[in-house]
Formats: sequence, C-alpha cells, structure tokens
Amino acid sequence: MRTIAFGYSTQCNVKCEHCVAADAIPENVKMELAQAKEIIVELANAQVRGISFTAGEPLIYLDDIAELVGLCRDHGMYTRVVTNSFWAKTAKLADAYIIRLKKKGLSQLRLSYSRWHQKNIARQNILNAAQSCQQNGLDYFISFVTDFSEQDDAFEHYLRDHGLKFFPEPVIFAGRAQSFERLPIRTDYQANCCPMNPYLAPNLDMYACCDAGSHFTNTNFFHLGNLKEHTVEQLFNKSETNRLYTHIRNMGISAMASFAGFKAREIVQYRKCELCEKLFNTPDLLETLGQEADSGLNSWYR
Repeated sequence: MRTIAFGYSTQCNVKCEHCVAADAIPENVKMELAQAKEIIVELANAQVRGISFTAGEPLIYLDDIAELVGLCRDHGMYTRVVTNSFWAKTAKLADAYIIRLKKKGLSQLRLSYSRWHQKNIARQNILNAAQSCQQNGLDYFISFVTDFSEQDDAFEHYLRDHGLKFFPEPVIFAGRAQSFERLPIRTDYQANCCPMNPYLAPNLDMYACCDAGSHFTNTNFFHLGNLKEHTVEQLFNKSETNRLYTHIRNMGISAMASFAGFKAREIVQYRKCELCEKLFNTPDLLETLGQEADSGLNSWYR
C-alpha cells in the first residue's frame, strides 16, 4: 500500500535539540492550501492510501490541516497527524482539537514525547491529548523518542503510570542531534530492514525516506525529484523500482554493509540510520553498490 509523510509546513513552535530537522532548513516554508488540496487529489489518484501530516508542527495550522484531513477522508485515505501537543494545555482545549479532527475523519494521532520535547511542552499536555483521544474514540499512540539512557526512565514511568499507549523509538543522530554522545549498543546483529515511507516536503521535493532523506547531502541518494517537474506517479515509480531501495526494504542495511566490507563488529556499533548514511552518503561506495545491485547483492542472502 502506498503511503506518504506529508510536510505541509516546516514551521514549529519549539526547537528541540534532538530534532532531525537541520537548522539550515528555512523555518517558515509552507504550501498554499489550494496547492496542498490539488496534491492530495493527485496522491489519491496515484493510489496513495495513507497520509501522515508531519514536518514542522502541523497543528499550528489547525484550520488548514482539518480541511486537508476532510479531503483525505472524502478520497478514502487513512490519515495521521504527528504533533507535539502544544495545544493540549487543558483537558477542555484538548477536547476541542480532538473532537474537531475526529469529525473531519482523522484516523490516528501520533504524539511526540521525549525528555527533549518536554523541556518545551509540559508532560500534562501529552496526558491531556491522550486521554481526550481515549474519551472521544480517536486512535492514538505516543512516540517515545529515547537514547535508551537512564535519564529516560522517569519519562517512561510517567507513561506507564497513566496507562498510556506508547512505543519507544530510537533518536536519530542527524540534524540537531548529530553532536549527541552515542551510548554503546547492546543487542544482537539485526537485519535492519526499513520500509522507507516517502516524504513530501513543503517545497514539493519528494524523498524516498521519511526520516533522513534530506541529510544525504553528499549524494542526494534519497531525493526522488520535485512535483513541479514530475508527477506523483512518476516519483512513486522511481522509489518502487530503484534496486538499492528494494534491497534496503527486503535485504536490510546490515547485510548490505557486510557485502560492502564492513566488519560485523563495526555493523553492530551503528544505529540503523547511521549505518544507512555510512553506506549511501559516500559517493564511491554508493557507486559500487549501485553497480552490484542486480548482481552481487542479489546473491548475498541466507
């Protein structure tokens, strides 16, 4: 099923130090509402069945997002909004947002939460937003971003103590988090397959990767093109037919790194997104992998 992360605006009302957004990216790039509507219709015609509104803080533009969610519903598309919950300062305010979005047809709310987010947004906001979802019948989950250090224990206990649905997600060491200290990884050798949900930026650039596509500045490996010059169908086809992208989805990053000559002990020292950058943001290595995409890599499996 085709899905996409839809970046309506880069504007955010907080600056969390772990955010993958690079400071060099303009803070106030925004689509025109009419343009966003046209794109959503084009996405629907291209058989896109799920849209996640993300990028900056989407609910800064509540009226616009509510209208776009309604348009998605009219075209049979599943919708999610990713938010920092700045708007949920009280239970009453939380209800006002949740009820409106649910009436427009929102399928799910994803609440961003971490010790970095919560320097700017009170934990009570997360609780208000989640409880409003529970009371008003809107599906939700909390995206608990963590570096798996003891500093995060209290934040995890808070979620458990209030019976909230959450999923831990590793911090991505890119953008503002690039300078963070990496803790040792203690886990087994993992395949590290990645679904690579595409991302559409407010300037209409489309990337094959929703998390770090714009940070591969040496190779632009994940950049698919711009909707000013290509159709949605063309860019999705490019994503779906690229052999290296297919190997990332099915073979996984670890096997590709092993094929490229990385020692096993080196592979397990990198987080998935860091290992991906090591492989695909180095021009010479990327060229070699590209040449082997339909030969050597195809035979590198158990």
